[in-house]
Amino acid sequence: MVSRDRDPAATALSNHLRHLARSNGLAVTELNPCVWLAVGGPRAPSTLAVGPWTLIGDVFNRVSPDLPVTRDDDPHAYERKLLARFWGRFIGVRCSGAGAVSHLLRDPSGALPCIAWTQHGLTLAASGMPDWLMQSLRPPWQINFHRLAAALRDPLSAPGDLPLDGPLEVYPGTVQPLSPESPAVEIWRPVELALGGRRRGFDSEAAAALLRSAVDETVHGLASIAPSLAAEVSGGLDSSIVASSLVQRDRDRVKLWLNAQGPTPESDERFWVTALADRLGISPHSVPLADGLITEAALERISGDLRPGTNALDVHHDLDWARRLTEADCGAVMTGKGGDSVLVPATPDVFTDLWLAKGFRALLSPDVPRLAAATEVSVWTLVRSARRHHLAPGPIPRRDPALLAAANPDGPTHPWLADRAALGPAKTLQIAGVIDNMTRHAPSLQSEAVEVLHPLCSLPVIEACLAIPAPLMTLGGRDRGLARHAFADRLPDVITQRPSKGDLTWIYGRRILKSLNVLRPWLLDGRLAAEGILDRAAVDARLTRESLTWRGPYAEIMIAAAFEGWVRVWERRLSAGD
Repeated sequence: MVSRDRDPAATALSNHLRHLARSNGLAVTELNPCVWLAVGGPRAPSTLAVGPWTLIGDVFNRVSPDLPVTRDDDPHAYERKLLARFWGRFIGVRCSGAGAVSHLLRDPSGALPCIAWTQHGLTLAASGMPDWLMQSLRPPWQINFHRLAAALRDPLSAPGDLPLDGPLEVYPGTVQPLSPESPAVEIWRPVELALGGRRRGFDSEAAAALLRSAVDETVHGLASIAPSLAAEVSGGLDSSIVASSLVQRDRDRVKLWLNAQGPTPESDERFWVTALADRLGISPHSVPLADGLITEAALERISGDLRPGTNALDVHHDLDWARRLTEADCGAVMTGKGGDSVLVPATPDVFTDLWLAKGFRALLSPDVPRLAAATEVSVWTLVRSARRHHLAPGPIPRRDPALLAAANPDGPTHPWLADRAALGPAKTLQIAGVIDNMTRHAPSLQSEAVEVLHPLCSLPVIEACLAIPAPLMTLGGRDRGLARHAFADRLPDVITQRPSKGDLTWIYGRRILKSLNVLRPWLLDGRLAAEGILDRAAVDARLTRESLTWRGPYAEIMIAAAFEGWVRVWERRLSAGD
């Protein structure tokens, strides 16, 4: 989006950029005489006027909106009610009386990124930075290696501040004024939903009904985006829940039920997929999981986004599925990703949440012995851990620092976790999972071809799960226990009772082992090591066949490789034309 003032030079540059946008295949829409919008992708997003706002993207009416009670003196009461009435994947634009853009609003799910900056009399907002725009404007941005190092250590800093100095990121659930003296205003906060749910109180059946209706709402809404779509059926609980919701109202829209089978027993899910197919009356198509070597070209190809391409690392799978989905004429694919965190795993922290709410009465819950058994500790170990908590802020996940220099800093606390002392550690980790799930919306080689939809990362599901206390989310002391109960009448018992899921660790570990001739020089002689972010000696010791066979760490190696690719690509992009 480009907004201009009335300066002739700004008008000329705006007209030039509009011409370039059309030349690069984007559809251009005039929002008013001073503002135009250019959109592209597999399916161009629509616009919807809502009061003073223009919402850009996919916007759905809430089935049962719960409008907040607002104060008369709240200047953002309208926006709070707007986010309670609508959900989807959108950015809001508000213009001043003169016509220029004055405010931006980002959907709380974070499904669409949004950055803004001013240059040459223009105000620009974008969800990405394509090469044609970069080459034309040559913005005076710089890589912020301090933030980059923090993001490599702290996975929750990635959805926070950009590792670039220059553009301003609009946070999800935030109204961002574009005047320099006006700060952003948070109008949606997960802690408020969690505390509101605690005050409301739920029994298991009411909570199950809320979760089921939220999943059905998001699945049906997202299914309406494309006339025909595919659905991933991995054999796990989360994708099975999404599939069971799809067949309720949108069976005819699904042209392809797709499963990727791994080459090892622990990665071959066809037994559970067959059970799901028999129950739902669907015909899944199982294909071999695509595999191949890691190359420098692939690592650079996924590194042009505003953040390192950690969501796009499975290049071979993405390319294979993009081809299959395109050949089947599917405009979108629906996944079950995100459920691992938002539906709440069974951990000892769940008992701590219960203890903080009920004290010694927590021991009367029949779920406590089951939770102890599921987490392989005694009930008294759970009690001892809970009594030590004392309402201190819950722990925040960190990556394994095996490859990182000891001096690497921690990033700032994500604003959604700033008030975590009011919550138990299990609810804190659930909010951390909501933050981390935003990265699932990031671009990949698959999303270049079709839309990739994640209903369990959408706002109705997020809000429902945040409102339900963590001990109730693990009903029966089980991992995602409430979800198992809520969808038990739709799914086969072998899936709802399944204690674990498939494991692809061996496949990804083998891929790294076979690509050491690329990864070792990529990281040892790369920019991250030169900047002191990676510990070159640790990388040298860990990236050997012997060390990887016994210790890994596979995920951290691939994440570091993605960050390295991002630095190399962005240093070239920012220096082009100098």
